[in-house]
Amino acid sequence: MRLGRVAAFGFFGLLAACGDAPRIDATDARQVALGAGLYAKHCASCHGVKLEGQPNWRRRLANGRLPAPPHDANGHSWHHPDELLFGITKNGLVPPYAPAGYASDMPAFGGVLSDDEIRAVLAYIQSRWPKQVIEARADMLRGR
Repeated sequence: MRLGRVAAFGFFGLLAACGDAPRIDATDARQVALGAGLYAKHCASCHGVKLEGQPNWRRRLANGRLPAPPHDANGHSWHHPDELLFGITKNGLVPPYAPAGYASDMPAFGGVLSDDEIRAVLAYIQSRWPKQVIEARADMLRGR
């Protein structure tokens, strides 16, 4: 009986811990403010000060790589779940986020930014999306 209680406590403790996991929250003013500064420092040079991305971002460059995409409503970042955006930002465009051998100028920021800082950057990006994009993203992610 005691073992069952310990197992149940462990299971429910794990559930509680999962519920408290840090998350990307575009309504958290502190997270967004931190993300704004980090975005300006680490991301804007490629993805644009206004999240507009590089020109012709869908057309490959002479080196075969794609320009940095926009993160505003005109891009496709909002089409992806937070876990994928977090993984790409932390690890770069490597498997499982891209095919093996995929060449990209997107660096891995895992050695530069903490997990909380990466979440803050993503919260900042999401805070800039218009309401209709946020709603469309929620609908799309619910259907996955």
